[in-house]
Formats: sequence, C-alpha cells, structure tokens
Amino acid sequence: MSNYNTYRQYCNNIFGSRAQKISVNAGLTCPNRDGTKGVGGCTFCNNSTFNPDYCQPSLSITEQLNRGIQFFSKYKSDVFLAYFQAYSNTYGNTNHLLNLYHEALAHPQVSGIVIGTRPDCIAPDLLAALAEINKQHYVAIELGVESCYDDTLLSINRQHTWSDSCQAIEQIAQAQIAVGVHLIMGLPTETREQMLSEATILSALPINFLKLHQLQIVRGSQMAAEYAHNPQNFNLFSANEYINFCVDFLERLNPSIVVERFISQAPRDMVIAPFWNIKNFEFVHQLEKLISERKTWQGRLF
Repeated sequence: MSNYNTYRQYCNNIFGSRAQKISVNAGLTCPNRDGTKGVGGCTFCNNSTFNPDYCQPSLSITEQLNRGIQFFSKYKSDVFLAYFQAYSNTYGNTNHLLNLYHEALAHPQVSGIVIGTRPDCIAPDLLAALAEINKQHYVAIELGVESCYDDTLLSINRQHTWSDSCQAIEQIAQAQIAVGVHLIMGLPTETREQMLSEATILSALPINFLKLHQLQIVRGSQMAAEYAHNPQNFNLFSANEYINFCVDFLERLNPSIVVERFISQAPRDMVIAPFWNIKNFEFVHQLEKLISERKTWQGRLF
C-alpha cells in the first residue's frame, strides 16, 4: 500500500485494472485564443508540448484512438479511456461536442472518456448531457485550474478567476461526474507557502483527483519571452527541491483526493528550463522513498 492515494489504485477500484488514457485532438480552441475573452492563450502554454504524434485533428476521433491504442499496446492495458486533451474540450456547439464524445465511446476498446477543459467552459446543457452519458459510461472532467490566486491567473492570461474554478468544481460534482484539477507549481510571484496553502484550499472542495505540474519554460510560449528578458522573476524548482515540496504538499492534502501526477514532461527539445534529466517513474520512486524516510503520509497535516 502506498502512503498516498494513487491513480493506479483509483483505476483498480473503478475498472478492476490499470487504465491507459489515449489522447485525442478534437480540433477545438479556447476562449482566450479565439478572441472571446482574449488572444494568445495562457503565457505558459505551447499545446504541442503534450500533443502526441498519433493524435492529429486531421484524423477522425476513431482513427486517433486506433493509432493510440496500437502505440500503447506494449503496456498490455485492458482498459482504455479517450482523453480529450488539447485545448478546451467543452468549448463549442453542444451537439458537435456530444458527437465527438459519442464517437469515442462507440470504439469497442474504449471504456470511458476524460475531458480536459477550462472552468469557464462548462455549459449547463452540456453538463446535463454528460451526466446522462455517465450513467452508462465512465466520464471524468479535468479542469485547468493552474492556481488558486486571482493575481497569478491574471498574470498568466488565464482569463478566468478562482471563483470560476470553485463554481465549476461544485457543478460537476453535483452532476455526479468525477472531477479533477490541474495545478502548476512554481508560477512567478507565488511563494512556497502560498503554493503549500493551495493543498488546504483544494482539500475543502469535492475533487476526485489532482494533477500537479512543475512549471516548465517551453519554446513558443509567451513565458519563454518573459524568461529570456527577466529570468530573475522566476524561481524554478530543482528536482530535489520539488520532491521535498511535493511531500510537504501531500501532508496537507485531503487523503481522499487521488494524486494522478506530480510532474509534467515536455519534449526535451522544447524545454528551456529547468533541465532535470529525470523520468517520471524515477521521480515517483524518489518521492516515495522520501515519504518512507520521513515516516509520513498524505493528509498527515490535513
């Protein structure tokens, strides 16, 4: 048994086995890219850093799933989830979005859908339709929250507020759909104590799972230009600092919240800073080793 609530165990509880997400790109956009709220997108974002080669919007959802399942066949997964990952996947015409979801669910090897989106893109009619789908298929919604602080959200051009995030989390939970949040650690202006306090803030909300990401400066993002001009404004984690931070964060986190991920890994040729040279499984091994050495666990200080 792990000393924190793992996504692997969550999937075992839901599906009886390990689940593999298969990313799909539905060719959608975001309200802070198309001019509805803003342009340019989030300052940290270059979407190509997490868009696998096999998922291209020129291909149908079914074709992307076929390629993705073939790509991951070596892992011998029994359960596949269609992961609508790129951009905001609840942003658009409701009927069009539902057609995309239903195409994914019609795939014979797909057991459910995971929908990545923004907190300000949850339309009531779409949420009601997803609640109906959830009665027959697994449905989860992942919200890019990124920070609990409005000053930070403004500085990174998120074009939504923390209140928007809280409202969306509550609405999704009330619809009895699993809800996850993404949070970036190390954003400019935030102190270590502020970031640790986010564990306490999130713990009060009806969240099922959490993805943590260390801040990476990636090529093609607005933040890359900011970093080039004013690197002193950034206090990027070293790998060892971040491992220690994650253990401190876990101690404050509600033990019922599943921790799906601790780090993000953009392609090496796209990363400007920091360079860690550590794989995800190596990071997790070191983190679990530190948890054991400190004789601590998720929620010890909750």
